[in-house]
Amino acid sequence: MSSELTLDEQEKIDQIKDFWKRYANLVLGVLLILAIAATGYTWWHRQTLHKSAEAASIYATLQAMQQAGQTSAVSSLADTLMKQYPDSAYSARGALIAAATNAAAHNDAAARSELQWVLDHSSESGMQTIARLHLAGMLLDAHQPAEAVKMLDRPHDESDADLYSDLKGDALLMLGRRDQARVAYQTALQKLPADSPYRQIVEIKLNAIAGAAQP
Repeated sequence: MSSELTLDEQEKIDQIKDFWKRYANLVLGVLLILAIAATGYTWWHRQTLHKSAEAASIYATLQAMQQAGQTSAVSSLADTLMKQYPDSAYSARGALIAAATNAAAHNDAAARSELQWVLDHSSESGMQTIARLHLAGMLLDAHQPAEAVKMLDRPHDESDADLYSDLKGDALLMLGRRDQARVAYQTALQKLPADSPYRQIVEIKLNAIAGAAQP
């Protein structure tokens, strides 16, 4: 069998050599970029997992501090989550726990700041819904019913529509808008589960403003 190349084979080899001579640097450059990108993605993925684990550890400690009644420690840990791990799912949850802890300790300014942080930074509608509800409650406690109504009129998860409507009824009643308050309480009753013990409280509010609850 002859080892000599045919003319056609030689032409193909020459074409490959010519291609490589022209584009070798480009090909190597592309391969280098791909290699760097792959390495960068691996590093980024590992860093993400590492930061998520760190955030989870801080959040677990925060929960323990809350149960122990350590208000200042809870606030400090929540602040760490918000500043160092703002993109973590634990940051919004930590902020909500800190807000509840501070509100219970009558540190209203800190609680409102933490709730506002959730509204400004969390991408989870559920977290925003909870934060907005609690912030509206604090506004109502501070005798700012008009601001509370504005807060409660913002979009929120349907799962919390009953609580939003009930609190909105309280705010409207404080503003002297009884008819609108009645509608809000009736909406709350419609949204509440039939077996919810909270129905009785809403019914009492509704009956108190001569808006008999539907059976």
